[in-house]
Amino acid sequence: MGERAGRARWTAPLRRRRGVDWAEQTPTWRAARPALIAGALKRASARPSGNWYVVGASRDVRPGSPCGRTVGGVEVVLWRSGAGDLRGGSGICPHLGAPLRDGRVLCGTLVCHWHGLALDGSASAGWQPYPVHDDGVLVWVRLDGVGGEEPSERPVVPERPAPGAGVDAVFTTVGRCEPQDVVANRLDPWHGSWFHPYSFVDLTVAREPQGDEDDAFVVDVSFRVTGRLVVPVRAEFTAPEPRTVVMRITDGEGATSVVETHATPLTSAACERPRTAVIEAVVAASDRRGFALARAAAPVLRPLMRRTAGRLWRDDLAYAERRWTLRSTGRFPG
Repeated sequence: MGERAGRARWTAPLRRRRGVDWAEQTPTWRAARPALIAGALKRASARPSGNWYVVGASRDVRPGSPCGRTVGGVEVVLWRSGAGDLRGGSGICPHLGAPLRDGRVLCGTLVCHWHGLALDGSASAGWQPYPVHDDGVLVWVRLDGVGGEEPSERPVVPERPAPGAGVDAVFTTVGRCEPQDVVANRLDPWHGSWFHPYSFVDLTVAREPQGDEDDAFVVDVSFRVTGRLVVPVRAEFTAPEPRTVVMRITDGEGATSVVETHATPLTSAACERPRTAVIEAVVAASDRRGFALARAAAPVLRPLMRRTAGRLWRDDLAYAERRWTLRSTGRFPG
């Protein structure tokens, strides 16, 4: 009897919707007020980051191999200690300037491949470490000289499903724009079903930000699976710090799942042609019993999740780059 009741309560995540042509949608340009988006961006930009920057996926920093990145024009190198702890600091060898990303990690020690300078993660021979943080999905570095804010001990890591409860994937791409252009894209939910009809339909902004005390966009939207089959959800968009926007599913299939969009500047603030890395972490979760199979299949699912994010960012990066071009030439209409 209990098993039958359990079966009776089961509901399929998919819904079938009638076909609606792209041009038959209700226009959203009046609702997507430039001043509203600019206000949300301004409030996000004023929040403290503690000078922390996302540099990539946690799994990208593998034991036995250094990982090199550039953040705000600063070369950074990351590696794992013998115990697996994250280490990081300047990517330039203080001896003669060799790129430490090309060195070797031996028993948790980074060894420069030019002359053998060995670094264990502590200050040595003029080399200085940077504060780093591994949150289990992403790795962060604190660069006080780049951020110029009051430093904090830890980055602002968004709330996620419990460790081990979800499937995570990280997608990275690079665009010719500034972090604010990426954040502004994410703080404009109204473009979703117009710009990405292959992924989103029936998008409605149910609540707009009211200010610092209630600074979230609440959106009802259906994710298109194939043809007329969709998964309807309610999602909330927030910006916890200047370079991060979080979309969290609050109701519907996959509730508590998050998509974190992090915008990390690659070039210095003085660069005339800025470049920004978009590092997007998707942490999918579900309370369905069958989701355990998805967790077991995570290595197979991650490339599919990255491919989906990549398709969206092919369009959204063009949006962000266009915004920067108009801003830099004084022609931005907002």
